[in-house]
Amino acid sequence: MKAIILTQPGGVENLKLTTVEKPKVARNGVLIKVKAISINPVDWKTRRGTGVYGRLKDLNPLIIGWDVSGVVESVGEDVVAFKSGDEVFGMVNFPGHGQAYAEYVAAPADHLALKPANISHEEAAAATLAALTAWQVLVTYGNVQAGQKVLVHAAAGGVGHYGVQIAKHLGAYVIGTSSAAKKDIVMDLGADEHIDYTSQKFEELVQDADLVFDTVGGENFVRSLDAVKPHGWVISIPSGMSGDIEAQAKAKGVNARAMLVESNGKDMQLLAGLLASGKMKSLINSVYPFEQMGAAHTELEQGKATGKIMVTL
Repeated sequence: MKAIILTQPGGVENLKLTTVEKPKVARNGVLIKVKAISINPVDWKTRRGTGVYGRLKDLNPLIIGWDVSGVVESVGEDVVAFKSGDEVFGMVNFPGHGQAYAEYVAAPADHLALKPANISHEEAAAATLAALTAWQVLVTYGNVQAGQKVLVHAAAGGVGHYGVQIAKHLGAYVIGTSSAAKKDIVMDLGADEHIDYTSQKFEELVQDADLVFDTVGGENFVRSLDAVKPHGWVISIPSGMSGDIEAQAKAKGVNARAMLVESNGKDMQLLAGLLASGKMKSLINSVYPFEQMGAAHTELEQGKATGKIMVTL
């Protein structure tokens, strides 16, 4: 089968299109013929030698990628939830070896959900790592309740656009940050309020959020500590939790943590329900053929995409 392997950490030239053996299915696994792949910042970071590269560097061949949608080719003998011909999607084996940059992917059955019939494979694959991240931040860790105030950074981005929709679904008052050019998109996603991060300081406009969802990291994580009410939460996904941030949060009387998403089929099924009902949608920025994975990485790395960047087979 066709696959893209990472020969060594570095630039996109290290993503090599090659042929490898089709994976075998475990007793609890599903073999997927891939139709669409979603890429995320962790993909290019891992390609460069950061991200989760440290966990995977000794694997050979190293095939990165985690987000897929496709058609079930076969199932392991212990699998009852899926059958050959089913359309499925999910984030596979994250933060382990997902091996999604391939024609066929072997996935644990409990990392997958049935793809809603009303959406495309591209829209389904988009709503995997990014949507799972938003769900786990807001629901699993943030426990967002109706009537609470949630600030979502980079609200038109890959993770942020799901964050706005999920927070709104939970009944929160949602504030989204983006450039002025993307205000209409953020508001159309369901935000109640918009902040133009290029001309406004969000921490001067918001000091009483129950939760700030930081999808930007770095200095943005620190500034977000001023945007939450006492005992509120700042949850960041790009930045690790440093002792300095922990001390600043404690001094301000607020809570802060970093979060890394994990594969979870039950969460995927809940997201599938939102997609099927139209309560959540995927914004697709651009679509590349499999052979142009490097170009897709290059665009994603620029950090200007609205919604998700997709690759199709």
